[in-house]
Amino acid sequence: MSNLLSRPRRAHAAAVLAVSSVLAASAAAQQAPADDSTALEEISVTANRVEGPAAAIGSAVSSISGEELKRRQIRVVSDVLRELPGVAVNRTGPLGALTQVRIRGSEGNQTLVIVDGIRMNDPGTSAEFDFANLLNLEVERVDVLRGPQSALYGSDAVGGVINITTRKGEPGPTRFRANIEGGSFGALTGTASVSGGTQAYDYLIAGQGYRTSGISTAKRFDAFAPTSSLDRDGYQSGTGLAKVSVRPNELLEFTGVARYTDFKADRDGFGAASDGSPFAASVDTRDTEKGKQFYGRAQMTATLLDGAWGHVAGLSYTNSDRRSFDGDGAKTFATVGEMTRFDYQTNYRFATEAGLPASHVVTFGADHTRDAVDSFTQFPSQRAPTVKQHIDNAGLVGQYQLGLFDSLFVTGSIRHDFNDRFEDDTTSRLASAYTFQRSKTKIRASYGTGLKNPTTFELFGFADNFVSNENLTPERAQGWDVGFDQPFWNDRVVLDATYFQQRVKDLISSEFVPAKGAGQPVNLAGKSKIDGVELGLTVRPFADVSVRAAYTFTDGEDPNGDTLVRRPRHIGSVNVNYVFLDGRANANLGVVYNGRQKDNRFDAETFERAPVSLKAYTLVNMAASYKVTENAEVYGRIENLFDKQYEEVFTYNTPGRAAYGGVKVSF
Repeated sequence: MSNLLSRPRRAHAAAVLAVSSVLAASAAAQQAPADDSTALEEISVTANRVEGPAAAIGSAVSSISGEELKRRQIRVVSDVLRELPGVAVNRTGPLGALTQVRIRGSEGNQTLVIVDGIRMNDPGTSAEFDFANLLNLEVERVDVLRGPQSALYGSDAVGGVINITTRKGEPGPTRFRANIEGGSFGALTGTASVSGGTQAYDYLIAGQGYRTSGISTAKRFDAFAPTSSLDRDGYQSGTGLAKVSVRPNELLEFTGVARYTDFKADRDGFGAASDGSPFAASVDTRDTEKGKQFYGRAQMTATLLDGAWGHVAGLSYTNSDRRSFDGDGAKTFATVGEMTRFDYQTNYRFATEAGLPASHVVTFGADHTRDAVDSFTQFPSQRAPTVKQHIDNAGLVGQYQLGLFDSLFVTGSIRHDFNDRFEDDTTSRLASAYTFQRSKTKIRASYGTGLKNPTTFELFGFADNFVSNENLTPERAQGWDVGFDQPFWNDRVVLDATYFQQRVKDLISSEFVPAKGAGQPVNLAGKSKIDGVELGLTVRPFADVSVRAAYTFTDGEDPNGDTLVRRPRHIGSVNVNYVFLDGRANANLGVVYNGRQKDNRFDAETFERAPVSLKAYTLVNMAASYKVTENAEVYGRIENLFDKQYEEVFTYNTPGRAAYGGVKVSF
């Protein structure tokens, strides 16, 4: 659901690309080979739901490898998303607090998140995925596909898709990895994994524990309470991951993956503060939240006709159980969101030589999803204290990809959805890409339509400050983009640029209803308009130096012409990595810029909404590691080096400078 504010008069542009341009210019004078250790294979599945070369992708996609995550010492996956084009991240306080990710100005629940083939969006809340509890446990690759993708993925993929893949076991002896780390705010984390396999099977079993005493979620306002003391809000979580694949022969593979997370987080409330402030804010309380999350998938893959005909059939199940308690331990709110999904996809590849030589890939898919919610509130008002509802949706997908001369690729997709509550709907997508062989310039363009169904909670749920609306209709979107990818100097410099435009109709927004004393979701009349530019730059001037930079300009407004909240117009980042001492040592410098953005402020008595502006901020992070032996490594990092004070959400606190160090071993 969208929160709406007025358009800002002006915003400050990020300077990160200027720095990157200087580095790129210096690369032109170098003749060293590129550093392949951080390069991703030119293979992508996310963009077209079928494996193929990067040359066949007409959509805008950004990827980052697990090796890069390790070198940057990323502990929370959402932190690396801040450095990719088109992505904005907002966290309501310290680590462990609600973390929303938006792509191209779309809402958080218009971003589909997939981990190891499992759709992670939680139907028990707002049907978005909360990144708060997704730590970097054996992540192998992160892909971000931007633009409406409902023709391929159905509801939730209006803004784009984030696809995360974790590591598989490799053929060879059993391998053990472990690390332990501690640092600021009483943080302590440990990770261990065991993996192995043969040509017939592979396995990975991993676990991770994390705890921190944290900081106060509520922000102190000295103007109203200069002597107030705020308690820290701690967080702890444990995650287990298991992946097993069995290949009885070269044609067949069975795969199972399961992820379980248990967490507990101290929370601060939201409302009228006792310090005399005129607006509602995050209030220092003793509230807590506990949760258990399970995500699992079983999959069968069959490859026939010498690899030309592929089949994938899978069953996914997710269960997210969240419970909130007040300072006295009384349960105030609880919700269980369940998703059960059956899916099947087949791909057939063939080539034709007569007339015009061409390659062809035909794809057909079918799926059925049930989203269910079981919620409880201590404040039922006009509704029953418990709600149990579900929505069923079935979809059929067809896609055809044509390739000519290994240079021109055109892909068309169409999907038809059958929903037991809403009218049937059809979405489509068309993408094309052409690569000039001489200059290696790739030009690409795509157009797609998107669909976002109202969530079970929006339709039937209830909370102390929220009233559902059973008359909601789906949000519908259409968007297009055009861009290019250009390598220079033997691929040691790669520049990509994209212009995008997106329109969303019937956007669901929360409106305050005085008679009910709570907010209620409604469909806004008219269209929301979002336009922008995405730039990416990768530079490898030497074999041991790599630079990645990104910049995004986003101009988004609701049907009334007001600026969409928590969508900064300017976002930029630069990351520089240096490997030295014959590969034993690594140093990393990261800079993230988040421009001025709008948020909502609520009156302390009437809860009437008004716009407020959050200042721009720049965060600098440093990390270094050293391999003492082939099996042992020491490392450390500093986050928010210059102790910047900033807000990502109005009245919610953020961490200051922090230092961490640890030891990693492998056998």
